[in-house]
Amino acid sequence: MASDAIDPQLLDRLAEVAVQVGLNLQDGQDLVLTAPVEALPLVRRIAAEAYRAGAGTFTPILSDGEITLARFENAKDASFDRAPDWLYQGMAKAYEGGAARMAIVGEDPMLLSEQDPEKVSRAGKANSIAYKPALEKISNFEINWSIVSYPTVAWAKRVFPDLPEEEAVGKLADAIFAASRADQPDPVAAWEAHNAALRKRRDWLNEQRFSALHFTGGGTDLTVGLADDHEWSGGASEANNGVVCNPNIPTEEVFTTPHAERVDGIVRATKPLSHQGSLIENIEMRFEGGKVVEAKASRGEAVLQKLIDTDEGARRLGEVALVPNGSPISASGLLFFNTLFDENAACHIAMGQCYSKCFINGGELSEDEVAAKGGNSSMIHVDWMIGGPETDIDGIKPDGTRVPVFRKGEWA
Repeated sequence: MASDAIDPQLLDRLAEVAVQVGLNLQDGQDLVLTAPVEALPLVRRIAAEAYRAGAGTFTPILSDGEITLARFENAKDASFDRAPDWLYQGMAKAYEGGAARMAIVGEDPMLLSEQDPEKVSRAGKANSIAYKPALEKISNFEINWSIVSYPTVAWAKRVFPDLPEEEAVGKLADAIFAASRADQPDPVAAWEAHNAALRKRRDWLNEQRFSALHFTGGGTDLTVGLADDHEWSGGASEANNGVVCNPNIPTEEVFTTPHAERVDGIVRATKPLSHQGSLIENIEMRFEGGKVVEAKASRGEAVLQKLIDTDEGARRLGEVALVPNGSPISASGLLFFNTLFDENAACHIAMGQCYSKCFINGGELSEDEVAAKGGNSSMIHVDWMIGGPETDIDGIKPDGTRVPVFRKGEWA
């Protein structure tokens, strides 16, 4: 079996990282987890680790690629405008009651690549609408939440198409363990040191109080205005419930909120975007006054157009993130076809919903106050990579002074 290629001791350590570092699960706190069914070995370990940490209840919600495909191959047309809103309302209610949220990702990144993009878009939009009550609890950082990954066979074969199945799974597992620091003798201590390094970058950026960032290189010439009273975040962060957690395992980024109406110029992707089972390659967008006025891609353009047409906010930015080209994930030389990993290999931007926590006193701001400061609102939040070895970034201060932030893809 392919799962035999996954080191069980390192899987134990990944579960430890997920619960102790990713979530920092609190005594008595409930946990809601979503995962592909193939990730059950990790789900079971996380359940055990969560209960050792004092979890009240552990509720897994499992998905399966074959069942997903069954819908696209057999369902009546009306099915693609529906989503289980009752499920997401229940999840939102759990978060309101104090539950933590964990997602294990590992689905086949190209699962829906051969399906009708119109149906993929409609199903995605219906799901986004239904999911919004739960997503708001996450994007507003009201709860401690985290994402980790598991090396499924389909994903491993996408990353290592020329290797036998078992070897591909083993290599992807090793890459996940390394990026997640689960291969360290004391992974929790390794994360403490890494979070301290990210904190130094974050604090320097917050001291600078830039009004905008100017990205150049590789065909990109983009000025990203930053939201009023924006605040940089990165690594471990305190949720509004007072729990310090690491939302992404792994993470190499520091990020903040752009101003929804102050983005101008041309930007080109440096890595493909895997979105809803489709691969979108060589994205290029032109922004005027914060809004995408032109978008194209060499592959998956129809999916891209549907994505940015989801709602008004889908054509504006909700996040800008800085990642050095020399990050461990970038240095691996792998394209993971998975945003959790690929976004931590390069600077990136995200279309759609902003994080309200990326404001000074963000946890106290209403939706209207976030919007007044330039924060974007949308049903989507989709990251895509724009950084690489040619990337230069200048920070622009309110008086026009320019400060080098990145040179040739590295911190200046």
